[in-house]
Amino acid sequence: MAETVTSTDSSTGFDLADWQAGTLAGVVAGVVMGVMLSTQMTPVIEAAIPAMYGLSGGLAGWVVHVSHGAVLGVAFAAVLDAAGATTWSTARTAAAGVAFGVVLWVVLAVLVMPVWLQTVGFAGAPAVPNVSPKSLVGHVVYGVVLGGAFGVLD
Repeated sequence: MAETVTSTDSSTGFDLADWQAGTLAGVVAGVVMGVMLSTQMTPVIEAAIPAMYGLSGGLAGWVVHVSHGAVLGVAFAAVLDAAGATTWSTARTAAAGVAFGVVLWVVLAVLVMPVWLQTVGFAGAPAVPNVSPKSLVGHVVYGVVLGGAFGVLD
């Protein structure tokens, strides 16, 4: 007699903890957004982002930006975990990523970054609030890539 086994679990083949999936997804999303910044908002990645840490130059901006992406990816994983949503479909995690990206834009790009740059004396610091549609699009792209990648990796 043959025995049939069925499973309701689906697996992508990755055996990552949520925080690891969040880190990797955040790096991927940070790179995608970094390309957008490099092509559409060059002074942000070459001057403003590194200036927050007393650094300068495009390489420093890239390292800082991708590092922020990784850390925020872990935060995204923690938010999904707290909401009991780490078993969502990739489409749902991508949608959650969009919402996460918008929140990041409002809190970090519109409010925190200009205050931080003013505090460190960066000459090109934008006014508060720093409402930039290009930045919003970049953060939405970061979020959808983050959520999509997380859904695939988790």
